[in-house]
Amino acid sequence: MYMKVIDLFAGCGGLSLGFQNAGYTILAAYDNWEPVVKIYQKNFKHPIYKWDLSRYELYLEEFKSLNPDLIMGGPPCQDFSSAGKRDENLGRGDLTIAFSQIVTQILPKVFVLENVARFNKTNKYIEAKTILKQAGYGITEKVLDASLCGVPQKRKRFFWVGIYQEKDNTLIPYLKKNLSKKAMTVRDYLGDKLGIEYYYRHPRSYKRRGIFSIDEPSPTIRGVNRPIPKTYQKHPGDIVSLSSSVRPLTAQERSYLQTFPDTFIWEGSKTNLEQMIGNAVPVKLAEYVANAILDYFATSNMIQVQQLCLPILTYPLNSDK
Repeated sequence: MYMKVIDLFAGCGGLSLGFQNAGYTILAAYDNWEPVVKIYQKNFKHPIYKWDLSRYELYLEEFKSLNPDLIMGGPPCQDFSSAGKRDENLGRGDLTIAFSQIVTQILPKVFVLENVARFNKTNKYIEAKTILKQAGYGITEKVLDASLCGVPQKRKRFFWVGIYQEKDNTLIPYLKKNLSKKAMTVRDYLGDKLGIEYYYRHPRSYKRRGIFSIDEPSPTIRGVNRPIPKTYQKHPGDIVSLSSSVRPLTAQERSYLQTFPDTFIWEGSKTNLEQMIGNAVPVKLAEYVANAILDYFATSNMIQVQQLCLPILTYPLNSDK
């Protein structure tokens, strides 16, 4: 099925690349952070615009002129995240409402929203869902573990997939059917490409371990990537003791764990790159969701065609049949 898409809050393009890989046509993308706009421009042929989508009313006519079949986006999630302040009134949570308002003004056949796993514990979740339900969307919501979707990372993300004038949770079977039974490890995905067996990932607190093996999924890639502190003490959960063979991953290596390809161009300051890589939707996770949507439409269209092609049997009025 040919589907035209616009990507709101596109970041460096994880959602865009995943959906593009699945065969969707990305018409345009939008973000308001200059560094990610520059990276996106270097990696995609379609345009990205630096627009402040909190002022979405200014852009509705532009969106309507594109006539997308699908609107997707990952509104900034820091105000909801367990790694953030968990204060949804800091302003960025309002961008989820802006996303909902854009969708309900354009009324595409499908929308896809990605956010942190605890998004459904917030008031913005309730407000946005009310807006979308009143507009006629049947909403499927599912927290997906990226390590079961082709990503070598234990990263849980909340997805809403809305289909206009459809029932709620229609896509649940399609989002579940191809989940792996085994979490993907770093070695499963990259082999020996990193040239190491163990690596350091700075914990949020020293109650958590910091040393990991490539024979397990990586922990969630975050927006910061700190060096090993000189005072670091071995944690009971650490796979091995700290040694010269244990190091933090580079920004490029972290992008691999987000399933960006070798060919993806990363330029800019280290701080900005670490943040945009950590904030990105893993490409293979986006591709997994994109394929589930295509699977749903292929199946539903097949059923409709079969129903249309049922033979109409006619018999003479005096027939015994």
